[in-house]
Amino acid sequence: MPWLSQNMISRLKRISISQSLLVICFTGLAIFMLLPIIFLFNNAFKPLNELFLFPPTIFVKEPTASNFEKLFLHANAAVIPFTRYLFNSIVIVGLSLIFVIIVSTLAGYVISKHRFPFKTFVMAMIMISLMFAPETVAIPRYLIVSNLGIMNTYFAHILPFIASPVAVFLMKQFIDQIPDSLLEAAKLDGAGDFYIFIRIIIPLTAPAVATVSIITFQVVYLDMEGSTLYTTNETMKTLAFYVSSLTANLQNSVAGQSLAAAAALLMFIPNLIMFLLFQRKMIQTMLHSGVK
Repeated sequence: MPWLSQNMISRLKRISISQSLLVICFTGLAIFMLLPIIFLFNNAFKPLNELFLFPPTIFVKEPTASNFEKLFLHANAAVIPFTRYLFNSIVIVGLSLIFVIIVSTLAGYVISKHRFPFKTFVMAMIMISLMFAPETVAIPRYLIVSNLGIMNTYFAHILPFIASPVAVFLMKQFIDQIPDSLLEAAKLDGAGDFYIFIRIIIPLTAPAVATVSIITFQVVYLDMEGSTLYTTNETMKTLAFYVSSLTANLQNSVAGQSLAAAAALLMFIPNLIMFLLFQRKMIQTMLHSGVK
């Protein structure tokens, strides 16, 4: 094979049979995991006549944007405009990102680099909380939000996400890798905790902050618990809840499958863009924090 360089040929020869099998298995697994995304993209652009083909096809033959046009026409005909739900989601996601990053970074720094009573107990509670699914704490969350009197407000959507055990754990693990000698040298030069946090911790934890941002964005952007439990005012509900309500009846019919897929694609694209922008930072976080 003249198109292969000598260096590439020597590398291929060094690959063992077990490594080759692993590559084949993981490649097959990656293709399998991409199938729902491929199906979603194709279904979103399928015209009505292709939905009734038998046998059904995965790939679209004559792509069309009419599904998105119908979706937006349906959205504009609603009592509450589509832009209101979009605005709510932008505000809630933006504020949640700010609060989660600040709280998790501060908590991770204190737990990692400071000594205080019950430090081990606090970390154990954070680890235990990772095992609970969000549904198991839905009732306590509702009681807290209700007793605080913040129902039908943006803060009702944001409060349940501020104390994120996943974010605190990732930040703590990443900050553990920062040498103590670096912080001690800064203290010898007269730097206080706030200066160290702003000038040293924040810049060095940029990959972890990016990872926390991706995770928080995905969780908050797709969350419907706040709109279902904490808000009765339709003008305070999020885009995820609106799209879910819009497609609930559409996906029960064959003709509505493309509209439902178009709506799901619109919800999926921001997540994809967010991940593609920060994927390198996310990989760095996993490598440095020991999370494999």
